[in-house]
Amino acid sequence: MSDFQELVKSFPKTREYVRDFFVYGFKTRDEFKEKSPRTYDNERRRLESWLGDHVRKDHVSNGSNISLAIDSNLLDTNPLFRVWKTKSFTDNDIVLHFLILDLLQDGAELTAEEITGGLLEEYEALFDVQTVRRKCNAYEKEGLLSKKKSGKTVVFSIDNSLAVWIKSNEGMLDALAFYQMASNFGIVGNYLSEQLDHHNRTFRVKHSFCVHTLEEEILFGLLDAMNRKTDVRLEIKSSKNGVLNTADCTPLQIFTSTRSGRRFLCGYVKKGRRFTCYRLDSVKTVTPLVQSEEYEELLAQLDRNRRYLWGVSFQGNARHHLDRLTMKIQALEPTEQYIVERLKREGRGGTVTRTERNVYQYEIEVFDCNEMLPWIRTFIGRILSLECTDKSVEQRFYRDLQTMYRMYQIEEDF
Repeated sequence: MSDFQELVKSFPKTREYVRDFFVYGFKTRDEFKEKSPRTYDNERRRLESWLGDHVRKDHVSNGSNISLAIDSNLLDTNPLFRVWKTKSFTDNDIVLHFLILDLLQDGAELTAEEITGGLLEEYEALFDVQTVRRKCNAYEKEGLLSKKKSGKTVVFSIDNSLAVWIKSNEGMLDALAFYQMASNFGIVGNYLSEQLDHHNRTFRVKHSFCVHTLEEEILFGLLDAMNRKTDVRLEIKSSKNGVLNTADCTPLQIFTSTRSGRRFLCGYVKKGRRFTCYRLDSVKTVTPLVQSEEYEELLAQLDRNRRYLWGVSFQGNARHHLDRLTMKIQALEPTEQYIVERLKREGRGGTVTRTERNVYQYEIEVFDCNEMLPWIRTFIGRILSLECTDKSVEQRFYRDLQTMYRMYQIEEDF
């Protein structure tokens, strides 16, 4: 039986388990159906190794529920960054990593042959030239080394100018500390801060969505496609049934919910000739396709349509492009004027009209009125009437009320 290894080969698999523990949590070993019990045990042990201070274990009748408890406003960095810092390697990988970087630390520009000779002379480490060249080329792609042609030969070097510049500008260290806490791709700021031996002692973020870092690899591929104005093929795993599907679309914009923190890709699907949003945490891979010839036109069309979005759904009633919702509420005058102000503030462009004393009417046209129901329910007790061109929205609202009345044994009055 092979020993447990903390290091990982497949980050997408690890990302999926960390998200399950962090976002959903409270699952026993038997409730992870998709993988074998041994895989679950390995991922759980990795999680406890990386994030031991934040792992919570609750004992129940059929086992233990594992979850992550992270209070972001008490943290000086995102603990989920540790997930990015564990990767499997061979003995040669780790030896070459430190020796090559140490050999080039003085700024020398050396060929692969000279580096191979230097490794033997300085460290008594014998490696094949091709192995060293492959490692140097890989590090050049990752940005660890610089590569250029000197005559007919290719030389490698380390560019330390960024580190020197950051150290000479003390304010930049605070900027890196802030960046790792407040921005997308905060792992970059975290890496640089650690390399410069600087710890964040200044900034805390009250409402920080730590789990976003698990989506950064997907986000980077999407932003790169947007910059190049190319279509993409998405591999998507359904959050409901776990089925894998693919979708081709033109990526246009990233939407972020200020309430839940959930992020979405808004793209145009040519096959269906409509805009669609995909949850970033359900996207497994992003594959670039051909360049879109109508990218700017689609962006302009999205800007026009955004005013009719309540959330992220463009898919309402199939019979109507837009649906109209009308709601009448009671707000006692003048003591409950704050209710009217709330309608105007949170109504996302809807109109608020006083129809009679203590009665106000709210109207709006959106693509999908179903998205409004959680907000509408916050006015229960004041709603006098609710009408929608999509009758299923009305039916759902009143059906939910009836269910609530039965639950609390309240006599129905409609």
